[in-house]
Amino acid sequence: MADPATYRPAPGSVPESPGVYRFRDEGGRVIYVGKAKNLRSRLNSYFADFAGLHPRTQTMLQTAARVDWTVVGTEVEALQLEYSWIKEYDPRFNVRYRDDKSYPYLAVTLDEEFPRVMVMRGAKRKGVRYFGPYSHAWAIRETVDLLLRVFPVRTCKPGTFERQHRIGRPCLLGDIGKCSAPCVGRVTPQEHRLLAEEFCEFMAGNTGRFIKRLEREMRAAAAVEEYERAARLRDDVRALQQALEKQSVVLGDDTDCDVIALAEDPLQAAFQVFYVRGGRIRGQRGWVVDKVEDVSAGELVERFLMQLYEEGADAGMPREVLVPAEPADATAMTDLLGGRRGGPVRLRVPQRGDKKALLDTVERNAREALKQHKTRRSSDLTARSLALQEIQEALGLAEAPLRIECYDVSNLQGTDVVASMVVFEDGLPRKSEYRRFKIRTVEGQDDVRSIHEVITRRFRRHLAERDAAPAVAAERREGAAGDVLAAYGFEDAEEGGHRPIDPETGRPRKFAYPPNLVVVDGGAPQVAAARRALDELGVDDIDVCGIAKRMEEVWLPGDDDPVILSRGSEGLFLLQRLRDEAHDFAIRYHRQRRSKGMTASELDAVPGLGPARRRALLQHFGSLRRLKEATPDQIAEVPGIGLRTAESILGALRGEPSSGEHGQGEKPG
Repeated sequence: MADPATYRPAPGSVPESPGVYRFRDEGGRVIYVGKAKNLRSRLNSYFADFAGLHPRTQTMLQTAARVDWTVVGTEVEALQLEYSWIKEYDPRFNVRYRDDKSYPYLAVTLDEEFPRVMVMRGAKRKGVRYFGPYSHAWAIRETVDLLLRVFPVRTCKPGTFERQHRIGRPCLLGDIGKCSAPCVGRVTPQEHRLLAEEFCEFMAGNTGRFIKRLEREMRAAAAVEEYERAARLRDDVRALQQALEKQSVVLGDDTDCDVIALAEDPLQAAFQVFYVRGGRIRGQRGWVVDKVEDVSAGELVERFLMQLYEEGADAGMPREVLVPAEPADATAMTDLLGGRRGGPVRLRVPQRGDKKALLDTVERNAREALKQHKTRRSSDLTARSLALQEIQEALGLAEAPLRIECYDVSNLQGTDVVASMVVFEDGLPRKSEYRRFKIRTVEGQDDVRSIHEVITRRFRRHLAERDAAPAVAAERREGAAGDVLAAYGFEDAEEGGHRPIDPETGRPRKFAYPPNLVVVDGGAPQVAAARRALDELGVDDIDVCGIAKRMEEVWLPGDDDPVILSRGSEGLFLLQRLRDEAHDFAIRYHRQRRSKGMTASELDAVPGLGPARRRALLQHFGSLRRLKEATPDQIAEVPGIGLRTAESILGALRGEPSSGEHGQGEKPG
């Protein structure tokens, strides 16, 4: 633990301006980012009375080795810079927000020629219109099923769309009128896009004009005695009304707002958001927060708003946001959100009336979410702590292995040999630091030599980064850090595509930190190879073990007998998770390489078939198997492919000479 007095800034050296500051550890990694209206006043508060600080703040100061700062012009700039640095560095002592579960959205892919309505989870992408999020996917599907009567937009996957297009027949939804069947040309692309845009407009809350339009058409049809059409339009109106009834009315018809509530305890907090559009609840979402630092409710709300409205001028950002407490700097936050929305945004803490009642409802949801999360998390934390303690005791480690790296090798009969490295920190996967390797020097099926190569490459890189760090720090001040990095060979980014850490900026290194424990998938030979690789590099402060699949035995270097952990052991369960994660990661990489190799080798054998036409063939048929099953006439339908070329393609894929190899109309002898 460092003494904060050793790196306290000199009196008068910190400016009295708005800015953002960073605490770093001995390795140069940023461990905390904060902002301040007055940098001198804020930083002095950390060093003036250490004993009076919150225990978590004391731990942060003792972990840090130095502090630096950047001056900005305004408090809005400080907000923006603080948030961007927190995203970039992922500091361990800053508050961390994460979804309390995976929420589904209703998405309309307006970036496609024929937009598709679908349920989507995960990261958003440009060109897609999103509605929600919703608590359950089935709620989305019920709503979509009702709306497809009026807005028959396609819902099929691209493969289904292409298949129906090839056979010239619509699917079941097209037959029953819940799809306009653009796959067979029943509507033009422009007509189908108009349907999709009207669907989006209805979902966005502009519902009245569609119902009124259908009612007018229904009355007009009845007036000219087209009773069947009038009955169908009546059913369409009922379908729209039923879809609206599924969304609770909570405020006036013209009210658009997001309602944010917070429930917290000293260690954790839960946020819940209700999205209200047109007075109706259109979606709900929740986040769970680990309070690594000591923060007030206003500071939590401020940072949560930055995350919630991260995506610039998002069309989903409303004019009004109801919050449980004013942000720490309400004026700067209002200006920042207004700039992102492209119009004024009002932050308000409701005190009475319908909006206060709605905020109370959202707060009850937040309290329930926090209660459920704590119930699940308590067992998880206990199990992870117990697992690390059991591994430490069983393997005789000096300390609990807070960072573990696991390695596995994958190949098919000695071909396309690859390896994987997965990382667990505090018993949880750290997927951003996973790495994969293409084995260079080993030919054939030799897992022992492959493990030796991978461990050597990984830790040779670690040693080079460690040795380069002081030179980079010194040369950066003279603007020559790039030359130093190049001298150490860091221009080669084959194994991960990341630059090493810059001690001056705190950006991640290629392999971040060395682990406490290296685990290999295998028994005594693989463990011996890993230990030998570390010894050859002079690395003697990292422990090694292996886990063999046959009896789930744990092997240590130099031991004749394995360590046997009980079947119910949390430590064994964690090692199994590591091994299985590394195995799956290696298999995925191996299959990816093998698939590319098969595609290239089989289609490359066709004379005159270039990359563009190979891509066109695979996109048209979807796979090599379907391509092999096609007829020459079907292959010739692909743009740029003639009949003779189609015959050559089939000949190459089926291992038969095509007619083109023997002359027109000639058969092989």
